Amino acid sequence: MLTDIALREAFSHFPQGMVLVAAEVDGVRHGLIASTFTVGVSLDPPLVSLAVQHTSKTWPALHEHGHLGVTVLGRTQAPFARQLSSTDRARRFDGIDVSVDPNGALTLQHAPAWMTVRVHDQMRAGDHDLVLLEVLEIDSLPDAEAMVFHRSRFKQLMREDPAL
Repeated sequence: MLTDIALREAFSHFPQGMVLVAAEVDGVRHGLIASTFTVGVSLDPPLVSLAVQHTSKTWPALHEHGHLGVTVLGRTQAPFARQLSSTDRARRFDGIDVSVDPNGALTLQHAPAWMTVRVHDQMRAGDHDLVLLEVLEIDSLPDAEAMVFHRSRFKQLMREDPAL
């Protein structure tokens, strides 16, 4: 029989990239950390996807705003990963350098990659909603180091050994 514990333990063996999905709405910063992010869903139109728990208290404000920033977290964001995923929403962005575009899309500075997106579609998928986001702008830092979520911890990827 499948249990939540068995599913979580087995799923934890699959390393996943981490993103911050965020916006500034009426001067208030909203953001959530997700490991359920997929790139390359479609090239025409350019779509990425995100799965968001129904219990999220942050997603309703982000969804309603519709114009969002997505930041791929990397080595320089590692010290802030737990803070950004904290339930203390009022202090989530304290001491973190961000950029906010004229439409309120919020991204972190010095990240491996970032994009501005708008909500394209959303459908119910069990205890989550599967959200398709249309990419409006995208950029990256080619030499930035990535970070993954693996075995319930944030980890950095090791550089490839040229001898292998």
